[in-house]
Parts: sequence; C-alpha cells; structure tokens
Amino acid sequence: MKVAASTVWEILREAGIDPAPDRAATAWTQFLRAQAEAMLAADFIETITITGTRMYILASIEHASRRIRILGATAHPTAAWVTQAARNLVMDLQDVAPNVRYLIRDRDGKYPALFDQVLADAGITVVRSGVRMPRMNAIMERWVQTCRWELLDRTLIWNQHHLLHVLHQFEIFYNEHRPHQVLANARPLAPLPKPITDPDRLAHLNIHRRDRLGGILHEYEHAA
Repeated sequence: MKVAASTVWEILREAGIDPAPDRAATAWTQFLRAQAEAMLAADFIETITITGTRMYILASIEHASRRIRILGATAHPTAAWVTQAARNLVMDLQDVAPNVRYLIRDRDGKYPALFDQVLADAGITVVRSGVRMPRMNAIMERWVQTCRWELLDRTLIWNQHHLLHVLHQFEIFYNEHRPHQVLANARPLAPLPKPITDPDRLAHLNIHRRDRLGGILHEYEHAA
C-alpha cells in the first residue's frame, strides 16, 4: 500500500516539480537594481475636479535618478492622446536619457498597442506588471502616493488648465527641490549643496523659504 505524501517536498516531487529553489535565477528586485540606469516606469493617476469631471494624468519616472515627467492630463485618454504622449516621451529621452531600454507599466486598457510600438521603435522594451501586483512597479506607485498626499489631496482642481499648472509646479518641486532618501537626500536634477564649514555661517544660518501653489509646497535654501 502506497503511503500518501506528507510534506510539501514529497508532494512537489510526485507532481514532477523540482522542489529545490532555483538559486541561479535572478529575482525581480535584483533585476531592477541591475537595470536601474536603463529603467523607466509609467502609470495613470485619476483625480476629480470640483465640478465632478474625472481627469487622467499620465506620468513617468526614471528608476536611477527618480526624475519625474508629467506627460499630460486629460478627461479623455484616447488612443491618439496616449500615443502622442509616448512620442513626446521618446523625444525627451533621446536628448537627456538615451540609455533607457525598459519601461514598466501595468495592464491598464488605456494603453493602446501603438503606445508599446512607439517605444519599441525607439529601442525601449515594455515590461507589463502582473495582474494585481503593484509591487512590480513599486517606484512608480510610490510616486503616485506622494503626488496624492502632497498635492492632489490638498488642492481643489478647477479644470484641466489648472490641473496642468499645479502638476507642472509639482514636477519642478519634486525634481529640483524635494530631497530623496534613496539619493542620499539629493534631488533628481540638483546635487546636494556643499557642506558649510565656516563657523560663522553655522551660527547665523540665513535660510529663506519659497512657497509654491499658495503655500502647499515649501522650498528652503540658503540666501546668497
């Protein structure tokens, strides 16, 4: 009489599956770290104006530098609109980030086939995240949360023009002023300032604050 398998190891072996872990395989996190300089991510964000109009924001982020790009905002993300956003992204990348080779996105139906084709023609492979697996696009998802907490949840959006204005201001703030822990508190488009070694300057710090969007965003810098 055959004894039934009693362990996971035995069950997998009987099913013809090797229970030993494949330690030579590359984990997803290892892949992202290794390809950070060549990696880009994109996602849609939804928000609603005070009149009830649903707006769709398309943004992308560079994994290595954490530079964010607002690709546009519209109430009607048609295939033509999304495809044109991809073309604009490719043209910008050719000038400042020619080494990008991968773009991670989810399986949102708003991405037309031409979106992937435009990127493929530029040598960028689209990697689609798994179904209901936001952690596969964690860096982009983290920025989406930041955009909501620091901007959209604190702003009454009037219309598309107003939304584009506040997004532009947030893009400048995020890329040029907001410190990032993963970058050792540097900014995507601005290095850390040189440390202050003069004791007199340390004793009399002259820091000025600049407000954006009526005080929603604050920027701090040493006076010249």
